[in-house]
Amino acid sequence: MAEASPWIAIVDDDPAVLKALSRLLRSHAFHARTFGSGQEFLAALPADVPDCLIVDFQMPEMNGLELQRHLVSSGVKIPTILITAHGDVALCDHAGLVASLRKPLQQQALFEALDRAVGGSRGAG
Repeated sequence: MAEASPWIAIVDDDPAVLKALSRLLRSHAFHARTFGSGQEFLAALPADVPDCLIVDFQMPEMNGLELQRHLVSSGVKIPTILITAHGDVALCDHAGLVASLRKPLQQQALFEALDRAVGGSRGAG
């Protein structure tokens, strides 16, 4: 029997990033859903918890690290990949973070992080 595709939540305030990442993940058999803000993601969260969260560090109102900290303090454990256009962010030691990646994203690094996040049961394709 085929395994269900892992579902990945992508949170970024840039619609172009959401569209590109969503297409890339779907082309590699992931189920992807996009959210334009941390608040939008949190509103959808109680109904469905993703296997992994990809979140932009730099967003208005609630940045990616604040969102991740909120999840941890609420007892919600989601493996998280932090993405950023700012090279000075090295936060992989933070609880729950699988990786922090710089934009533009390198596909190999992204899929290696996703493999760690969802249990390493998938190839990078």
